Amino acid sequence: MKKLIYSLALSSVSILVGCKETQKVSNVAATSTVKVTKQVKDNDVTIDLSTVKKHLYTLASDEMQGRKPGTEGMEKATQYIENEYKRIGLKTFNVLTTYRQNFEYKGIKMSNIIGLLEGNSKKDEFVIVSAHHDHLGVKKEGEGDLIFNGANDDASGVTGVLALAEYFAKKGSNERSILFVCFTAEEMGLVGSEHFGKGIEANKFVAGINLELIGKEPKTGPKTAWLTGFEKSDFGQIIQKNLEGSGYQLFPDPYPKFQLFLRSDNASLARLGVPSHTFSTTPIDIDTDYHKVSDEAETLDMEVLTETVKAVARGTESIINGKDTPSRVEMN
Repeated sequence: MKKLIYSLALSSVSILVGCKETQKVSNVAATSTVKVTKQVKDNDVTIDLSTVKKHLYTLASDEMQGRKPGTEGMEKATQYIENEYKRIGLKTFNVLTTYRQNFEYKGIKMSNIIGLLEGNSKKDEFVIVSAHHDHLGVKKEGEGDLIFNGANDDASGVTGVLALAEYFAKKGSNERSILFVCFTAEEMGLVGSEHFGKGIEANKFVAGINLELIGKEPKTGPKTAWLTGFEKSDFGQIIQKNLEGSGYQLFPDPYPKFQLFLRSDNASLARLGVPSHTFSTTPIDIDTDYHKVSDEAETLDMEVLTETVKAVARGTESIINGKDTPSRVEMN
């Protein structure tokens, strides 16, 4: 009887061990499935040309009337950006109750448009992705086309901001918080970005990714872009490292005599020490559409625009994920 009981007990232990081993295998399989599923989902997150085109053609349409601050057209552009922020699921920043940072300049009521994607583990460290959504408005007199649509300058950059917001929101892997900002009144002298800079703790801002004139192929060739102020921090070197093997290249600003580092919204943050730089692709020394009514959506290359935004996403991801921290800028 004792032998029988012993045998039964031994069989029970074997069955229990077997069940546990089976459960362990099942758990491992389940974990692997989760990892594979997540990887597939991550691979599915991309920046789509058709979405890029939709943003660009909307923001540069005649309906926006050249997006001059204080005009009905600018209000329409602002509402479009706000609606996209809401659709993507961005939060409001700091004490703001809406996406608008309202202020007044020379009697004109205007606003920066700010959306927040909170970081996972480093919520108090910020990366800013920006472009300016204003342009020159409408000619007061003349014949024919009178609207400064500003497709390349800078509906292309705003398109990039919206595409990157959706991309990083879907990935959900940003350890640092990302602020997506469309600055107003850049054309009036970096007014919007200077106003923004007055209200932040600059030491919490790790990097500034500014996009301007990114809709035309540069003289450096296909799948290339250039970066202003390349020598002022190691931001550009980090991007170059991350782009290795991608088929896309980043170069220093080929137009140093134009002092472009100081002429876009990145400068307002750079003056505070933030490694903030502007990505661009346009050969501005020969561009015939800059600040002309001919700066229309049809003059841009959607492939160039889309591939550039993809490169910015890949190039900056290690900064956004907290792996790399660019050196601070020291203005001479």
